[in-house]
Amino acid sequence: MRLRVNNVTRDRLLADRAERATSFVDRFVGLMGRRSLAFGEGLHILPCNSIHTFFMRIPIDVAFLDPEGTIVKQFVALPPWRATSMYFQAKSVLELPAGTLQASGTQEGDRLAFEAVP
Repeated sequence: MRLRVNNVTRDRLLADRAERATSFVDRFVGLMGRRSLAFGEGLHILPCNSIHTFFMRIPIDVAFLDPEGTIVKQFVALPPWRATSMYFQAKSVLELPAGTLQASGTQEGDRLAFEAVP
């Protein structure tokens, strides 16, 4: 499923070609092995409350979201070969190209909205 992701708080588009990972395999594989992640792309992992960037080749921006889509924790340009803590408030994670959160002014406490794109 392709998604459009908007930061409702700041009225900013974060992604228009994001994918959603809900199966065990899709969540486990995530972005591993990708050589690049273009602006506009992303991965929404559901359910999820911690991630790792083992076997990844690129840094990513990461937003941990509560059930309402509010960012409870974010990381800017998380490098490969790292692991995050568990964020018990988080029910999903949005992974974006490094620089997306900073360029859009996105901050913890902002609310994101997801819309299916045909």
